[in-house]
Amino acid sequence: MSDPFASDYAPPRWLRNSHVQSVLASSPMRRRRGLAALAATGAHTASMIIDGGDGVRLLGLHSHMPGIEPRGMALLLHGWEGSAESSYICLTAAHFLARGYDVLRLNFRDHGGTHHLNPDIFHSARIDEVVHAAADVARRLPRPRMVAAGFSLGGNFALRLALRAPAAGLRLDGVAAVCPVLDPADTMLAMERGFPLYMRHFENRWRSSLARKRDLFPDRVGFDRDTLRLRMRALTEWLVLRHTDFGSLDAYFDGYSIAGDRLAALQVPAQILTSADDPVIPVSGFRQARLAPSTRLEIARWGGHCGFLEGPRLDGYAERWVAARLAAPD
Repeated sequence: MSDPFASDYAPPRWLRNSHVQSVLASSPMRRRRGLAALAATGAHTASMIIDGGDGVRLLGLHSHMPGIEPRGMALLLHGWEGSAESSYICLTAAHFLARGYDVLRLNFRDHGGTHHLNPDIFHSARIDEVVHAAADVARRLPRPRMVAAGFSLGGNFALRLALRAPAAGLRLDGVAAVCPVLDPADTMLAMERGFPLYMRHFENRWRSSLARKRDLFPDRVGFDRDTLRLRMRALTEWLVLRHTDFGSLDAYFDGYSIAGDRLAALQVPAQILTSADDPVIPVSGFRQARLAPSTRLEIARWGGHCGFLEGPRLDGYAERWVAARLAAPD
């Protein structure tokens, strides 16, 4: 297929480098920008424990505008080793709140300082608890509409949530994904062969998370110092063989892949935004995917991985895009 370029995203020339985009997008300055944007809305935010089923507890942050009857609920899902307070999540929340939506920012298991809530370790195939959590949000905070959006691994979760929603009895009115992981095996290769900064970033963040989990549940999550020094592929295989039922790394990757024709059966209207220069998620997978008729794919020329920054203030096209696509006026 030919690239359906997102023609209205045109960053200045100094922001047309994929690594500049990707690094700035996860910088402390960008995080401060996200928190400030959310605070400026004047929304009231309260934490709540969400039921993930089978005793699983997930932490959610519910934000609403006081004195306003909400038009809907936006469930926002962060990326791997991100959190409900990641810059892109906070910025997206601010845009939804400005459009009259409530927002539920959900932390995945072992993210956002929630390692203590569940004894078993996080892995990317834990979609059942996210589906159950979304249903719990819909039951406890009913709104006229419910939409979901995610970034990177959160985009993968959002699209899998939409695939499973009809069978789970969950009404989703729309879903959006920014730079979603399609084929985890391809993403692993891209990081191994690409600019080493990304691999080091995720390895260091994950090692810290695993060490924290071991400190809290040493009998459940035990490993020695040498295990924690393993590189990403070997450490992921260790996780798969000891903390999942997949039996092999390939089976695990296949277990949460949404590549090929897996999104063709999607019944929920979906919006997907990715960039042709994403250094982590190969664009070739999007060109080869078979999508449902109600799915719209936009491939921007620039943007890096979940960047799409527009200028020195580090405002993002993607966060505004998500809210505009899912919360358009009735």
